[in-house]
Amino acid sequence: MAKLNVYNMAGEVVSEFELNDAVFGITPNEAVLHEAVVTYLANQRQGTQSTKTRAEVSGGGKKPWRQKGTGHARQGSTRAPQWYHGGVALGPKPRDYSKSMNRKAHKLAMLSALSAKVQSKELILVDSINMDSYKTKTVVNMLNALDANKKVLLVMPEKNEFLIKSASNIAGVRTALCNTINVYDILNCDKFVMTVDAAKKIEEVYAQ
Repeated sequence: MAKLNVYNMAGEVVSEFELNDAVFGITPNEAVLHEAVVTYLANQRQGTQSTKTRAEVSGGGKKPWRQKGTGHARQGSTRAPQWYHGGVALGPKPRDYSKSMNRKAHKLAMLSALSAKVQSKELILVDSINMDSYKTKTVVNMLNALDANKKVLLVMPEKNEFLIKSASNIAGVRTALCNTINVYDILNCDKFVMTVDAAKKIEEVYAQ
């Protein structure tokens, strides 16, 4: 089992934590990771975009001029796509972009994402993140001490409004609960900062 240093908010090593290889030590499955990311991004799409066809725009009931003898090209309606105020040809219509993964594949993707972060040394464990007021500077100082200055995902064991609101002011920093994290957010961050309690809860769920 891999052991990681556990830091405090000042960036000091305070202990070690032994990770469960069944959760954080598997060989990442790239195909399943790709499927999970595609599924997540597809499910973020609303699919509500819509345009009107020539049958749906108002007007255009009268033939603009007679068929022959005018020198113009023949036209049957002023609402054809080439006309101003005409309908849109082959435009988007509301549709459902959602995809789904089976449960075993989703679990494998999550384990692969967590293991990939450990192997790339992008997982940082902290003993706890104590916030008793809205203070963005506290979060900034902690991230600087942990050398996490780019895209960061902060994972908490339970909801902490002080941390969520304070971190929301920092560009590139996202917060999540250990039971709401997803594969895309894990892979999309440069540093994956997680409390020891959150790691234990994740192991309880995915080690089975």
